[in-house]
Amino acid sequence: MHTPITSTSEHCAAAATPAAMADKARFWNRIARKYANDPIADLAGYERTLRRVQALLSKEHDVLEIGCGSGTTALRLAPATRRLVASDVSEQMIAIACQKLASQPMPQLHFRLADADAPAAEQGTYDAVLAFNMLHLVTDLPQALSSAINALKPGGLLISKTPCLNEMNPLIPKLALPLMRAIGKAPPVLCFDASQLQAAMTEQGLQILSVERHGSKGKDWRVFIVARKPDAPPLGA
Repeated sequence: MHTPITSTSEHCAAAATPAAMADKARFWNRIARKYANDPIADLAGYERTLRRVQALLSKEHDVLEIGCGSGTTALRLAPATRRLVASDVSEQMIAIACQKLASQPMPQLHFRLADADAPAAEQGTYDAVLAFNMLHLVTDLPQALSSAINALKPGGLLISKTPCLNEMNPLIPKLALPLMRAIGKAPPVLCFDASQLQAAMTEQGLQILSVERHGSKGKDWRVFIVARKPDAPPLGA
């Protein structure tokens, strides 16, 4: 039995409502420009992740990225795919991403507005779904995982890199994050460790293929997971 995933908000298990989605979008719209301009904290770790993901993709793959932010990673990975659709809940993030794409055109890359908590708009369409630094930001983790799985073709890959906040100093999720939320400096987040995240994935039927850490600066509390959607549904499903 696994410890339940918790949140810095009181309603961590509630399904995303239109109001919750709007609140989430407002927060990211407000900080979008600063987010886009901030340097990557661990550039060596980021580059290692990119190389690993590029090795998993091919130019025969249709790929979906959820929570793409300002599009930096999508722009780096698109050349390794046949088609990459990158989505985010924030209109401002998507606007910045489209500006980047306009200055660096890539016919296989498309940005669109979408919420990772919402049901998959396209089912059984993608060879891979990418989720980088965002599974702790969804309102309902099982729903977000289910949506990602539904978007995958049988045998498709969910490739994720996720901050596991329960592996940080306990004062951060228990005190610092709630304080930052109270003053509007942080969004609601889910708190879990790597084993809890893996359990949430396997409960949705995913097969865990690889669990890695790519950080280059001290203890790495971001876990990189490659998981596979089965080729066929379980018996009786």
